[in-house]
Amino acid sequence: MKLTILTQYYPPEIGAPQRRLSSLARHFVHAGHEVRVLTAMPNYPRGAIYAGYGGAAHRETLDGVSVLRTWIVPTQRTDYAHRLANYFSFVASSGTVAAALEPGRADYLLVESPPLFLGMSGAWLSRVQRARLIVNVSDLWPESAVRLGVVREGSLVHRASASLERWCYRRAWMVTGQSREIVADIAGRMPACRTYHLSNGVEVGEFGPEHAAPEAREALTSNGEGSCLALYAGLHGIAQGLPQLLAAASMLQDDAVSMDMAFIGDGPVKQDLQREAAARGLERVHFLDSRPPSALPPLLASADILLVPLGMSIPGAVPSKLYEAMASGRPVVLVASGEAAAIVREHNAGLVVEPGDVAGLAAALRRLRDDPVLRRALGENGRRAAVEFFDRAGIAARFIAVLQAALS
Repeated sequence: MKLTILTQYYPPEIGAPQRRLSSLARHFVHAGHEVRVLTAMPNYPRGAIYAGYGGAAHRETLDGVSVLRTWIVPTQRTDYAHRLANYFSFVASSGTVAAALEPGRADYLLVESPPLFLGMSGAWLSRVQRARLIVNVSDLWPESAVRLGVVREGSLVHRASASLERWCYRRAWMVTGQSREIVADIAGRMPACRTYHLSNGVEVGEFGPEHAAPEAREALTSNGEGSCLALYAGLHGIAQGLPQLLAAASMLQDDAVSMDMAFIGDGPVKQDLQREAAARGLERVHFLDSRPPSALPPLLASADILLVPLGMSIPGAVPSKLYEAMASGRPVVLVASGEAAAIVREHNAGLVVEPGDVAGLAAALRRLRDDPVLRRALGENGRRAAVEFFDRAGIAARFIAVLQAALS
């Protein structure tokens, strides 16, 4: 098969869609198929083009995958005007430069949403490449934008986005969703759509408790082995609701038994978090720079508790870091509802707290801090579930089989 992936986000950027889509591309290549990726100049989440990239187009090969990058207006600003400039600049460049430089035929073109606007260039490129269009939905938009407060429900922008969503799905040969909630939502509203649950997951061989290392532990806290350590690793953005972690840390700082909290990553709210931690006098909260994906397994395995928060209930949202935490064999404190909460509860992989329940979050952290036997049991449960149900190799193999069957 020949697969084209159209996505605004791809390595060397660090983030959930980058890891998920590059993993899918690698598994297709390992299975003997040809993959091309059309993506933007790397800029996320720094808001600046990475060194070594730039211009109208840039070609390279990563893990056997041909990657064509085109121009984008980078930004780290979260206001709507700057985000639209960021999104539509890549819509324009991917629909023109990529169409001119990558006109070859493909069997399938998979376009990643969000950003939903990329569906426009995806529909055009699928015609240029005479490919079946697959829209892969990792977050429901515009519903998620309304929940995040980026778009006002009923506004002109909301109505236009909803119309664009229907337009994209109706032109797709298949709509895939990374959670069952997403698939059910789309199938319920548009029953004529062919849908498929393309679950997120984790490379289980790359993570595990055996990766724990003293140097990784030392990098996370200055208190060594004597303190229980809770770790958040990921984007420092609006949707993650990270201020509630600081509020919980503030409630714990006067406890007789010490506890550290570490944040690894970058994003638009990181400086605000650092200022808030300083204002609260949180001496046991540590902020570290982003790390490449290869450095994450020992860091996750060297923590005692792994934090997976969302700031609010977002329909269909299952953070990818949940699967990495489970694969690491460490107990999860999940701040979320819906399908993500159901996964943790079903596999008994951690404790679940509703978004905004700071007292409940502090209680969950305190409970795990004081019970190492419970921490070990929950971590082992999560590891077993990750291996059995959420291994990306198996997820990709099943998807490949579906696409091959359709061609034949």
